[in-house]
Amino acid sequence: MTPAQFLARIKRKEIAPAYLFLGAEAYQGRRCREALLDAVLGGERENGLAQYDLSENSLAQVVDDARALSLFAAERVILVGSAEAALPRQKSDDEDEAGAGEDAADLIAYMKDPSPGVTLLFQASRFSFEGDEKKKLERVRKFYSAITEAVELDRFSMDEARSEARNIARQVPLAIEPAALELLVEALGGDVARIAVEMEKLSLYSSGSRSISLDDIAALVPDARSATIFALVNALGRRDRARGLQVLDTLCREGEYLPLALAFLSTQFRLALVSKESGLRSPQQIQGHFSRSGVPMWSSRAEQVFQTVSKFSKEHLERGMQLIFAADRDLRSARPDDRIVMERFVLELTS
Repeated sequence: MTPAQFLARIKRKEIAPAYLFLGAEAYQGRRCREALLDAVLGGERENGLAQYDLSENSLAQVVDDARALSLFAAERVILVGSAEAALPRQKSDDEDEAGAGEDAADLIAYMKDPSPGVTLLFQASRFSFEGDEKKKLERVRKFYSAITEAVELDRFSMDEARSEARNIARQVPLAIEPAALELLVEALGGDVARIAVEMEKLSLYSSGSRSISLDDIAALVPDARSATIFALVNALGRRDRARGLQVLDTLCREGEYLPLALAFLSTQFRLALVSKESGLRSPQQIQGHFSRSGVPMWSSRAEQVFQTVSKFSKEHLERGMQLIFAADRDLRSARPDDRIVMERFVLELTS
């Protein structure tokens, strides 16, 4: 089931004896876990909550605790972390069986007659649903097949992350410029758990007195060098030479891979050139045009493209593409310094 389906059932007080959380998406996992704890225990968690880690405890210990009666709490929740640690080791690389054998026998027997008032929550958060790790999650699911209520905590898509970031900003609350929110999401790779933490920090920084800007994101968000790349793209898209050179200096001092910045800028200019040739005159028209063409385009990105369209003529955009090609060629060839290549590019592009 999805996190939304899980939360809907919890809201209706449909509590199962046991749940299995699969996936590494921390934000949804925390929200679902807290909803379960609130529904079962309310504010009385001291006596009703027990926690185990299967990298340190055995599955048999967890089941024994679940069977035991408590003198202090009528309702109990047992949180079990590192659920994947209970799986038996595979005998060979080709083996795809993590069968529910002796290692899971205690859990299978318990699930046939679970203790009243006890809710088990197994959390397998080491693996994601991407690449080879998806196969490992299927082994976890098979091992815990006695638990029929499994919640898949899949990674947010970038569009979903942007939407959730806007929701978080309203809840915090945090006033943040659309371009700054876009950079925050991009800088943190759509990791909503990290986005939520950074928004809390930014809220304390702004104290509700002003809106968070793009510069604030680049300066305050840890490891946000990719945000700095977008700041360079935006500055050059506005033909802001001083700001472009300033951001370039930051990228060089942080040891950023400059061809990556050039690749982002190339995409920006190609989108702007298509918009100019198609006669698109507003962010809404740009977003609609590219969405109909199958190119993902969100509102803040459409605004960025529109700024570039507004600042550059068709001839300047074409010249910009030529300069990008030349800079890319120079960065790939024998040269004295990447910074010299990029500084010359910025000066020529903004002339």
